[in-house]
Amino acid sequence: MAKVRLRPETNNLYLDFSFRGKRCKEQTALKDTPANRRTLETFANRIKREMAKGTFDYRAFFPDSPRASQFDGDMQATPTAVATRSHASPDRGPSTPTLGQFAGTWYQENLPRWRQTHADTVEGTLHQHILPKLGEKPLAEITRADLLAFRAELGKQTGKGGGALSPSRINHIMTPLRMLMAEASERYEFLTPFRNIKPLRLPKLDIQPLSLDEVHRALGTVRKDWHPYLATRFFTGMRTGEINALEWKHIDFEQDLILIRQSIVKGKLENTKTDGSMRDIPMVPLVRNALLEQQKLVSEDCRWVFAQRNGDPINLVNFTNRVWHPLLRHLGLVPRRPYQTRHTAATLMLASGENPEWVARTLGHANTEMLFRVYSRYVPNLTRNDGKAFTGLVTASSMPTSSAARTKDAPHGTATPLSVLTRKQLEALVAQLQQQ
Repeated sequence: MAKVRLRPETNNLYLDFSFRGKRCKEQTALKDTPANRRTLETFANRIKREMAKGTFDYRAFFPDSPRASQFDGDMQATPTAVATRSHASPDRGPSTPTLGQFAGTWYQENLPRWRQTHADTVEGTLHQHILPKLGEKPLAEITRADLLAFRAELGKQTGKGGGALSPSRINHIMTPLRMLMAEASERYEFLTPFRNIKPLRLPKLDIQPLSLDEVHRALGTVRKDWHPYLATRFFTGMRTGEINALEWKHIDFEQDLILIRQSIVKGKLENTKTDGSMRDIPMVPLVRNALLEQQKLVSEDCRWVFAQRNGDPINLVNFTNRVWHPLLRHLGLVPRRPYQTRHTAATLMLASGENPEWVARTLGHANTEMLFRVYSRYVPNLTRNDGKAFTGLVTASSMPTSSAARTKDAPHGTATPLSVLTRKQLEALVAQLQQQ
């Protein structure tokens, strides 16, 4: 029986089996991943079946192997599989449907587990990019070279803004193709040509959060009817789709919680992005006051917490063009997307000394990995885990500046920027507030 084994020094998988009384080891370039193991196990099972039938042709399975010559002439068998070191070809590979024929089946089989907006995106990607280039090719005949050429051609195309497609966009186009080929390779028993093709490297995310002083300048300048919306965004870190989909039934004033249960994506109301995104966000006093203020601004029969004048949820494009960008220009701040309010909340929570696990749960992250990767320079300590430090920080910033919040070198009457406060100064500030 052919077995899949691991070579520790290379972390590559290989096949170990006996044929005609001789032990054979055939190396592959496949790394030890669950997907690669499944692929190779499928291949090993084919070897087992061919051996059981007495039709196993060593050279047909391993045409590049030096050992194949030892078994030449043992039998006259028709090539039946794809070699571990080469891709399928018309004279060696199994008979498979074209990518276009299989794409419809694959799409329908996955439709029940996708959100509708994601399904629409996948369908658009298939019809706009993938099927025109690869739709007529049999699945087993698509080679690594075909995939690399397809990706290179994507890099020459222009996007909506007239510039070249970004590495992130190209990766998003390649993802459904990778998933489709992975399923096809298991179903039709050939090695996926995607192996060892890594996604394009993305530039490091450079966030542009506002400082606490800039946040309060913005809140003090924005039109009064937009104040509650911005305050909630700045001090909860909710995603745009989450806050725009917020209904009054999701506001628990008794427990001081905001219940994130749904999101608006491309104008459609859907479930949250992931299971981890379904969460309860604790309300700091500033957010509670903002929501109470918002209650007075909307009609009693409006289901949405933040709504336009016609009663519909906030429209992102309208808010961005008519409120957000004019506000930044008025304050003399660098232009940035409204999504930076989420990064602002994250950096303020971390800078206040909150435990990253609490911050991750509040933001709806599955773990703290992204926090340390994106916000690491904003983590002064890991001492707190209850939200009180964040509450103290944002509350203190709305009060007159005290001597505890100044550095020794700062001029009298000048507030110390958050970025230069030390851990001890932050803790002293919070302790002082808690005694008031």
